[in-house]
Amino acid sequence: MKKVVVSIILVCSLLLNALPVFALDDESVSAPSAILMEAGTGKILFEKNAHEHRPCASITKVMTLLLVFEAMDSGRLSLDDTITSSAHAASMGGSDIWLEEGESMTADDMIKATVVASANDAAVALAEHISGSEDAFVEQMNARAKELGMDDTTFKNCNGLDEEGHLTSAYDVALMSRELMKHEKIYDYTSIWLDYLRNGETQIVNTNKLLKTYKGITGLKTGTTDDAGCCMAASAERDGMTLLSVVLGCDTGKQRFADSAALLDYGFANYAVKELKLPEDLPDSMPVDGGMENEVGISCNVRGSIVTEKASADEAQCEVDLPESAQAPVEQGEVVGKITYSLGGEKQTFEIIADNAVDETSFGKIFAHLFNSLTAL
Repeated sequence: MKKVVVSIILVCSLLLNALPVFALDDESVSAPSAILMEAGTGKILFEKNAHEHRPCASITKVMTLLLVFEAMDSGRLSLDDTITSSAHAASMGGSDIWLEEGESMTADDMIKATVVASANDAAVALAEHISGSEDAFVEQMNARAKELGMDDTTFKNCNGLDEEGHLTSAYDVALMSRELMKHEKIYDYTSIWLDYLRNGETQIVNTNKLLKTYKGITGLKTGTTDDAGCCMAASAERDGMTLLSVVLGCDTGKQRFADSAALLDYGFANYAVKELKLPEDLPDSMPVDGGMENEVGISCNVRGSIVTEKASADEAQCEVDLPESAQAPVEQGEVVGKITYSLGGEKQTFEIIADNAVDETSFGKIFAHLFNSLTAL
């Protein structure tokens, strides 16, 4: 009898581990618009009215920060640069650090104020420093949004204060947030809970309360205005998987954090990332027909991963499409085959390329080769 009970417990345990921990539906998320995305692949794991056009308050600053970090990448901005507040920047209301006209701070402190305290005045000061004016910077924001495929988005300002026509969607917020997350330096700021500006005179506290309550949280940005409601883009990492959730239009800050945590919990409980690996039996060269050399080196840069449900124990299927030989001439970098990985309906394909060139056989080239060989003796 004891063995039967143990067996039943074991079977139940296996069944529980094979099933998703919990499901998620539209009613489970109070936000009128939401999305959950795996950041590495961009795969959408959950969505609710994800393309609905809505204001997003200070989540707007995700695009502002993306342009700031891209300006640093291009050498147009340094963390040590001194940024001086204009009258326009100092006039911003809402969440700010009370910049005065003519007051100066380093770019590092302005970024810190923008990320941690969601300072509207600091965001404008950064924008003006990079582009000369906020209007010029906003033009760049909209141009970058188009490049990222953010078709639901029109920016009117760089900080997210309510303004007619300043709209985006949960899907578009996820796109720009994912792009910002490629700049790992952002986590130096989003992980700050409490810090100081003005030589300790001004205390700033992070608006992301999940930093204190959610395991693996790494960022990213909150936002609240009368028109937008309470919004959040949240990022978290566990077991090698990075998730990104977006909620727009929550009634309260408490709901915003609860929805974000529920989305992230759902993702971590039900999905996993499987890294793609180069097949061990892939040759490092292939024969060449009609060439001055009998073979050519080949390689394939396999990178990335596939997101799969945890309930699936399957490994990614790998299909190698490589002919028995290549026909000369072969150019360096020429595509000679491909590798396709598939799992759970997802597919990723990588090109196999030639590492070097191989000339076609000709009498002149053969004669030159023989001549060079004989003269070398």
